[in-house]
Amino acid sequence: MSGLIEGLPDAVVLRCLARVPFHLHPKLELVSRSWREAVRSSELFRARREVGATEEFICICAYDPDNLWQLYDPHHDLWITLPVLPSNIKHLAHFGTVSAAGKLYVLGGGSDAVDPLTGDQDGCFATDEVWSFDPVTRKWAHCAPMIVPRAMFGCCVLEDGRIVVAGGFTNSRKSISKAEIYDPENDRWAPIPDLHRTHNSACTGLVIEGKVHILHKGLSTVQVLESVKHGWTVRSCDWLQGPMAVVRGTKLYVMSHGQIYKQETDSYKMVVSASDIRRKIGFGMIGSGDEIYVIGGVIGPDRLNWDVKSTSDVDVLTLDNDRSVWRQAAPMTRCRGTVLGCTLLRI
Repeated sequence: MSGLIEGLPDAVVLRCLARVPFHLHPKLELVSRSWREAVRSSELFRARREVGATEEFICICAYDPDNLWQLYDPHHDLWITLPVLPSNIKHLAHFGTVSAAGKLYVLGGGSDAVDPLTGDQDGCFATDEVWSFDPVTRKWAHCAPMIVPRAMFGCCVLEDGRIVVAGGFTNSRKSISKAEIYDPENDRWAPIPDLHRTHNSACTGLVIEGKVHILHKGLSTVQVLESVKHGWTVRSCDWLQGPMAVVRGTKLYVMSHGQIYKQETDSYKMVVSASDIRRKIGFGMIGSGDEIYVIGGVIGPDRLNWDVKSTSDVDVLTLDNDRSVWRQAAPMTRCRGTVLGCTLLRI
């Protein structure tokens, strides 16, 4: 990578290129071989951070098509399609997904493919495999496997960039309390204290005010990771049940019975109606900036219509103290149906 623009130092050119939106990078690569090398270099992405030009994307994987991820660019209202995840597991589902160290991670899970003749799953209920997608090279890579194969588990990122996984089910379809932590810099897993409680249901992981919260469906308690050294604390919580989204790292919102609520520690407050989304199941819900995105899902069946419709729609709730408002964003261009993975990635 040298001589990007005649008469200008490469360091200066890189800081200029760093301000070009990520979705235009493929066009920059067409200028020359040296520009292509620059666009796919770690130096450019360091420069993006230095000049404050990083962008936040929503990463989505849905049931259809198989193992395909897309990135949504909220600023430009457009979708970017990633290379297909090269796992040998067809219709990978029930996995954990987070972003750390500038990469997208897909952890564990199992096959959601079903034999139409027998109704059996495709032979893999839980795996220990871990994949990362690097937006610099635009390639998927195998990472060190988890210590325990697991599916339907809680998965979160600590403030220092390490990934915590806890609970879920292993290959025997038995719920587990095992927890472990991953260091992306050294590609290494290590055990951490087990959860105090497990439950025969899927669990969810949320980071609120910098602390990992693990919730099991149907339980009125939450397990909080106070520190990796000291382990988990069990707390009572009478939180609403339903899809959840954390906004700005501190505020928790829940969709329940066709309404969006702001969940406080001991109480909740109705924010806005979500009646148009009430018929949907299997959608993704995530907070980005001061907005909540409801993505994809399946409509039906109900007592009036037995058809099942997979959707690629994106409904956006802009949160405002006076009046929160819904709008529609550009629908997914490739993915549709039940959302299997949803996270934020800063590039």
